[in-house]
Amino acid sequence: MTKVARSQKTQAKASAAPKKTGAARKAVTKKDAIPVASAAPVLLTPDTLPKPVMAGRDFLSNLDMTATELRAVMDTAHSMKRGEWRAVKPLAGLSIALVFEKASLRTRTTFDVGMYQLGGHAITLSNTEIGLGTRERVSDVARNLERWVDAVMGRVYLQQTLQELAQHASIPVINGLSDMLHPAQLLADYQTIEEEFGTDLTGRRVVYIGDGNNLANSHIHMGILTGTDVTVVTPVGYEPNAGVLMDAVRAGINITLTNDLAAVQGADVLYTDVWISMGQEAEADIRRRAFQGYQVTPEMLDSIAPDGIFLHCLPAHYGEETVPEATEHPKSRVFDQAENRLHAQKALMYHLMGDLKPRW
Repeated sequence: MTKVARSQKTQAKASAAPKKTGAARKAVTKKDAIPVASAAPVLLTPDTLPKPVMAGRDFLSNLDMTATELRAVMDTAHSMKRGEWRAVKPLAGLSIALVFEKASLRTRTTFDVGMYQLGGHAITLSNTEIGLGTRERVSDVARNLERWVDAVMGRVYLQQTLQELAQHASIPVINGLSDMLHPAQLLADYQTIEEEFGTDLTGRRVVYIGDGNNLANSHIHMGILTGTDVTVVTPVGYEPNAGVLMDAVRAGINITLTNDLAAVQGADVLYTDVWISMGQEAEADIRRRAFQGYQVTPEMLDSIAPDGIFLHCLPAHYGEETVPEATEHPKSRVFDQAENRLHAQKALMYHLMGDLKPRW
């Protein structure tokens, strides 16, 4: 029986399939890594585009896709990064509304630029303009937007807001961030991981250290889809969402929860995020005390696998969860990861919207 357990020491993993650990783990070679550029890419044409695998659906969680659909999105993201989509504009004549309750650099820029590169148009709407749930009911916002645009991306405080938008809008709704989940970020993260280790990530150790927040929750969901061996290292009282942990139990996979910092040793991927998210400023002093010792430093990076990598979704609060020397470390892929927000989200939009035709 699969279980989710917390202990003072890293839990041993139980799995029906053998893990790629120790001497048995597959060596990383150049052929395993995903090529990220091509001097002369083979350009796709309208006749050779892949079929959109999630056409017309919502994307509020990574579990809104199957493992097969995730593979199609990831393959498209890699193809886009290699420049193979330069000659096609599959979303020409389509529009997406970008709805922001929270400030944004990467989400706003990459969805906007990505929609432009695919031939479509993005309109950015701040909460001062919309007033989700205050100036106007969320359901009314959804019913208006569905008459004008072809999809909505929301970067909001509450997962419930996205669920309500999706319930009342007949067009795809994308989770650009909520208090519960950050699924679009994880697509970029796993694109980055595949660039290092290839597409078969079964048994790769992904260790998340810090607050058991929306990133930790979405890492658990990606572990379900990809077979990565996910460990979440948090102080007691800051564990991931209980409902998300039950998702792992129902899927039959083992997630390790621990407060033992030794769990980072030998990690293939070490991942961290801010200790104090937007909206938690009142808890800042309490959280800083709770997370003492959980900072990712160059010394900690020296303890992960020799070919391991460090990821951070940014922005970084230097001096808290990490330091500049870590994001600039040779094992850091933080800025590759940020770049991949563009490619992964373009791939997502294509697979959600690629079957739509302009309505005007």
